Amino acid sequence: MFWYKSWLDTRWRFLAAFVVLTCSAVLTVLAYPKVVMLLPLVPLEASIQGGEIGRRIREIAELERTYRGYIWVQAFRQNLTQMGVLFAVLLGTGGLLPSGSKDTALFTMSLPASRPELLGARVATGLGQLAVLAFAPALVFPLLSPAVGETFTLGSALVHGACLFVTWTVFFSLALLLSTVVSGVWVPALIALCAALVLAAVDQLAGGLSRFSIFAIMSGETYFRTGALPWAGLLASGAAAAGMLSAGSWNFARQDF
Repeated sequence: MFWYKSWLDTRWRFLAAFVVLTCSAVLTVLAYPKVVMLLPLVPLEASIQGGEIGRRIREIAELERTYRGYIWVQAFRQNLTQMGVLFAVLLGTGGLLPSGSKDTALFTMSLPASRPELLGARVATGLGQLAVLAFAPALVFPLLSPAVGETFTLGSALVHGACLFVTWTVFFSLALLLSTVVSGVWVPALIALCAALVLAAVDQLAGGLSRFSIFAIMSGETYFRTGALPWAGLLASGAAAAGMLSAGSWNFARQDF
């Protein structure tokens, strides 16, 4: 019953995220032939640019000369990373504290179950949804790549999906923790998204150290460049998520309503 209630609370957010992320992956694959046609024009235009902008344009153009590099840049480093954080936050926020006469939190709290059980069902449902959102778009690449005459290994798709899932849980857990402190959906979501923007800004300013950021771990940059899994980053992300979930459980259990 509690699992079903958690599913009802988040199903439309999950379904919208599934459609958007999967369609993004499909369109990324199908756009590759046009990108290949445009790539010869990039070095000439990039030579006009100077400084950091020119360097980044040349770096992206060089990476996208291979199909694997193109998928990593466009999907794992950009689209899935950016949109995935947004959807992870939306799945984790709201529904735990009462915020009005039409809010379902009071009904949830009246159910014959302890608060840890209620929160556990919500967490398990959200993590299951996140896993689907991480692996489904990633699996589009090995399945659809033959349609454009390319290949993308299943192993790479699974590794990148795992990197997305583990790091998305950090933002999901942050949103859920904030939802045990602030009622409603949008305030916890905005706070969590502001935190993500701050981390992204620090990432941009960090220069060479940016490869150690949560977004680099999310995109699987270490795996893409070296073939090695970012174990330290994944473990740190998992520990951070677990810590915030524990804090959220403790705070939810002590709420007086």
